[in-house]
Amino acid sequence: MIPSAPRGLQGAYLVGERASQDRLRMRLLDVASQLLVTMGPESLSMRRIATEAGCSTTVIYTMFGSKEGLAEALYLEGFERFRRCLEAVPRRKNAMEHLGALAPAYRDAALSEPGYYALMFERAIPGFAPSERARTLARAALNVVDRVIADCISSGYIVPTQPRRIADALWAAAQGAISLERAGHLRDGGTYDAVTYAVISRYLVTPRRR
Repeated sequence: MIPSAPRGLQGAYLVGERASQDRLRMRLLDVASQLLVTMGPESLSMRRIATEAGCSTTVIYTMFGSKEGLAEALYLEGFERFRRCLEAVPRRKNAMEHLGALAPAYRDAALSEPGYYALMFERAIPGFAPSERARTLARAALNVVDRVIADCISSGYIVPTQPRRIADALWAAAQGAISLERAGHLRDGGTYDAVTYAVISRYLVTPRRR
C-alpha cells in the first residue's frame, strides 16, 4: 500500500493544479475572445480554439460543456473584468469624486476589451442568449456603482432615490456613448463625459434643497 502524501504536500499539489486549470481556462477564454474580434463568430469552433490554445477539444468540453457554455463563460468573464476595473479605482474620501472617477474607468474597460464587449452588449455570437443567472451575475458586477451612489445619497449630494435606478440610468447613458464611439460615430470620449455628467447632475441636490 502506497502511503498517502503529507497533508501539506497534498494541499500544495491541489492548489497548484487548481491554479494551472485557472490559467488554462483564462487562456481559452482569451483565445476565443481574440478570435471573435479578428475572425468573427464563425471562427469559434471548439477545434479552432483548441488549436490556437494548444490543447485538446476534450479539455474545452470538460471545462465548458458546449459551445453555448463557452459563450456564457465569455459573457461572465467580460463582466468580471469590468468589476475588477471598477473595484480597482482608488477610494476617494469624497463620494462624489469617487463616482466621477468610476465613469472613465468604465469607458477604459469597455474599449480595452473589444472581444468581451462585443459579446456582452452587441450580440456578437448569433443565437447566444445568456441565462437569467448569468444576467443577474452580470448586473452584480456593477454593484460598486450602486454602493458609491448610496454613499453620495448618504452624504447629501444626491436626492434620496433608489441607488440602482440612478446606476441603471448612468449605465444606459454610458453604453449609448460607447456604442457610438465603437461604431466610429464619435471621435473621442467627450460625448461620453457629457452624457454621464448629465445623468449624475439630474439627481444632484440643489443648494435650495440642502
